[in-house]
Amino acid sequence: MKDSLKMIVVLTLICGVCGFLLAGVRHATAARIEDQIMEYVKGPAVEAVLTGVGNNPVQDRRTIRIGDRDVTVFLGKTNGRIESLAFETTADGFGGEMGVMVGYDLQKDELTGIGITSQKETPGVGARVTQTEFTERFAGKPIDTNFHIAKDGGQIDALTGATISSRAVCTAVRESAEEFPKIRAAALRQ
Repeated sequence: MKDSLKMIVVLTLICGVCGFLLAGVRHATAARIEDQIMEYVKGPAVEAVLTGVGNNPVQDRRTIRIGDRDVTVFLGKTNGRIESLAFETTADGFGGEMGVMVGYDLQKDELTGIGITSQKETPGVGARVTQTEFTERFAGKPIDTNFHIAKDGGQIDALTGATISSRAVCTAVRESAEEFPKIRAAALRQ
């Protein structure tokens, strides 16, 4: 009995120390992990939707509180003046949550484009929403466009065989367009 109790105490201490060490490493690397996500996951999508800007939107990002959540906004500047912005929204696709970066031209009130930041769609089918063939359908559309797929009465043609994934992207873009006025006002105020 004494040996069993001793073993339990020793294992508990070892697990406790390992847990604290793991938490410490996570805390120490959190900023680096965030930088890597911005550079390699969200950065390419931001660059795709905010073309022709004179700054680095990833470095010039701001976090804005909208309602009960924080939104990271990427600002596109020309000659020091904010001309465009982008932020990410999500929607449920066929394979799970899909992240969509949506860029806006502040002068024209239209989309500069979209980029998919995360998706778990079926390769070769739903994952085709990441391809330019589909994403370019959103560029230049006014923010009051009916962002539904044509099958649902909207103005966006879905990809053949990827209706659910196309619908998810449209949902994310539609939600982004609805939030855009609040986010634009908050971004320009800061």
